[in-house]
Amino acid sequence: MEIRMGEIGHIIQLSIAPVFLLTGVGTNMLVLTNRLARIIDRSRMLEEKMEAAGVTEPDEKLLAELDVLFRRAQRINRAITLSTTCALLICVVVAALFVGDALNLRLGSAIAGLFVLAMVALTMSFVFLLREILLATEFLNQQRKHHQQS
Repeated sequence: MEIRMGEIGHIIQLSIAPVFLLTGVGTNMLVLTNRLARIIDRSRMLEEKMEAAGVTEPDEKLLAELDVLFRRAQRINRAITLSTTCALLICVVVAALFVGDALNLRLGSAIAGLFVLAMVALTMSFVFLLREILLATEFLNQQRKHHQQS
């Protein structure tokens, strides 16, 4: 199990791309968590507004907005879960690079498979982010049209 310095250097070179990818995934997760925080803040504000007004039967517009916020939060939660899965898979790829080389194991196919799974998870995370954005803009367009008709 003795590893030569040249081998370690080669393993580090192989792991640089996945590590840079981790930085991008971390940035993506920052965006996602910020969006989720804004959705939660808006939901709380609407609920406090209803409580302050002593509303027993909330108006349809407030309920509709709360429903859209809930659906947006679900999509962002899925995106966060998928981004986290991607990050974990990338970490496993980096660890497998070192373990495979240290123990002289042939893990190339497994590493490639894990990396592909990480890319699928990241792609799906972006799909859920896009779906959340489309839902938010669709709701805004509906509100704009409603205000123009009033």
